Amino acid sequence: MATSIRDAAPADLTAITAIYAHAVHHGTASFELSPPDEAEMARRREVLIAGGYPYIVALRDDRIAGYAYASAYRPRPAYRFTVEDSVYVDPAFQGQGVGRALLTALIEICEARGFRRMIAVIGDTQSHGSIALHRALGFAHIGTIPALGYKHDAWRDTVLMHRPLSEGDTTPPA
Repeated sequence: MATSIRDAAPADLTAITAIYAHAVHHGTASFELSPPDEAEMARRREVLIAGGYPYIVALRDDRIAGYAYASAYRPRPAYRFTVEDSVYVDPAFQGQGVGRALLTALIEICEARGFRRMIAVIGDTQSHGSIALHRALGFAHIGTIPALGYKHDAWRDTVLMHRPLSEGDTTPPA
């Protein structure tokens, strides 16, 4: 089954909101405890797009199978060439390469936009799939912050990974 990637559109927000709500309720990819509604998801998307960050969806048979976006790693100006990635896959499509397709496309788009480093902030050391996906796409483990958040009746670690984009830190940014 082929996966296609395109920019997310306002019409995709119902599916995006449902995918994220499932992740909030059942997983640790997000440390939010209550999923935002569609209006809030639309607002968040608009803020990212207005900031020059990519926000994309993966399609399988014309169905939204997942989405991904890049955002500012930190708000201070010195971090402006560093992005944080976020990837969410519909449970019906997990383990089928959708996450890989999304993250691969996100990396390529971020490189084309002049970003130099991508950070993955992975909720929980038990997120084996996300850790393996990032490792497979060139991310290196740079640390684990133990017991950073409390969700689903347990303390959760945060795993930090990173990868250079394009020329990384070998040349000054343009």
